[in-house]
Amino acid sequence: MEKKLNDLIDKALSRRTFMAGAGSAAAATLIVGCGGGTPATTTPVTTTPVTTTPVAPAITDADILTFALNLEYLEAEYYLYAATGSGLSSADAGTGAGTTIIPSSTKVPFATSYIQQYANEIAQDELNHVRFLRSALSAAGASVQSRPAIDLTFFAGLGTAAGISGTFNPFADENSFLVGAFVFEDVGVTAYLGAAPLITNKASYLGAAAGILGTEAYHAAEIRTIIAANAAAAGASAAQTAALANANLVSALRGKISAASGNMMAAETTVSTSSIVAADTTNAIAFARTTDQVLHIVYGGTAGVGVAKGGFFPAGLNGTIKSTTT
Repeated sequence: MEKKLNDLIDKALSRRTFMAGAGSAAAATLIVGCGGGTPATTTPVTTTPVTTTPVAPAITDADILTFALNLEYLEAEYYLYAATGSGLSSADAGTGAGTTIIPSSTKVPFATSYIQQYANEIAQDELNHVRFLRSALSAAGASVQSRPAIDLTFFAGLGTAAGISGTFNPFADENSFLVGAFVFEDVGVTAYLGAAPLITNKASYLGAAAGILGTEAYHAAEIRTIIAANAAAAGASAAQTAALANANLVSALRGKISAASGNMMAAETTVSTSSIVAADTTNAIAFARTTDQVLHIVYGGTAGVGVAKGGFFPAGLNGTIKSTTT
């Protein structure tokens, strides 16, 4: 697979380094109840329950790296299958990796050479992210989690939830591929921005976090620009116009899921023929998401506390950060 990918790409861009992708884990509250006792007399005696101070689970940089690795496995699998028809190698997926469920055909029949070139480049970037994270965890002496089970057929269910007409399959053609890429890239940017304040080893990882945020923002801008430009072009096809509409349906769905899990924004900034930047309108700063918001999205939008699987991850993520707390 790797040789096949390298044949498609003149050079592998190894300039990206990575640390990212997790919001804070919410504090767990432990309530200890002291039962009432009844003395020899018949007068009942009650005691006041004692509540301990909420104890936050210890989330380490390794936990954050692992959370990010799970997301990078997902992105890498999508882009590699779309660009080459093959996914991660066994060496990159790790020992005992979960199965990746795929449609009957995955290699996108690109009709436009520059879109295919972008797909190839992003596939290599995401593969490099997986390798970087696995290497960083290993160098830190932490457990390197293998790829969890991934379901790339869930795009159909996501499309239905978003209101996309018909059965959405991002591998069917290049316009559908762009919408599939749109599903992931904005989530990546918001997750990485949410991670930056949580990093404890600033010297080693903060610069890398900023670097990967920039890389994912480049990816998101590429995808948003192509979708908007195609729809705005004279003689735009029905498929190109539909791609813009479908991307905004996805954006609205993500915003709704994020709002339900505590995000202050009710919706995301949509992409249009006159605006491609996903940022707040007051300060033009990119949106940030917490771990819970990211989990609710990749698990398919199921609301509530304790959601630990679903959507693109049918058996859940690997590692410590894998269950919603809001």
